[in-house]
Amino acid sequence: MKNIQRKENFDQVCVLPGSLLPDDQVEQFTKHFADNGFRVHHLETLKTAPDLDEEGRTVKGTGGRSDIFFAIHNDDIMKFAIPRLSMGIKWIEDVLDNESRGSLYPDRVKKYRSW
Repeated sequence: MKNIQRKENFDQVCVLPGSLLPDDQVEQFTKHFADNGFRVHHLETLKTAPDLDEEGRTVKGTGGRSDIFFAIHNDDIMKFAIPRLSMGIKWIEDVLDNESRGSLYPDRVKKYRSW
């Protein structure tokens, strides 16, 4: 599978961990953010891989969490930076840089980085 192509001027990818977004609710998701002054482009929802222990073995009972990936319009990034924190939304760069033992996501998501 390939990454979803981002719309023009939607470079910064965000991750909303532990959330489901059925296909029939994507428009409502986008509208919710628009109503609050933020233009977003939903990309995909991914299931996390299991955690790995110190020896690189799968930790039983981990993984399978649904995380929503979406991009925010470049002109809205600065005004979104602080409010996103109260919503539990993270920049993709922070998520990937804080993984200590293996990635929770397929390698392809690294291409979502903008910095």
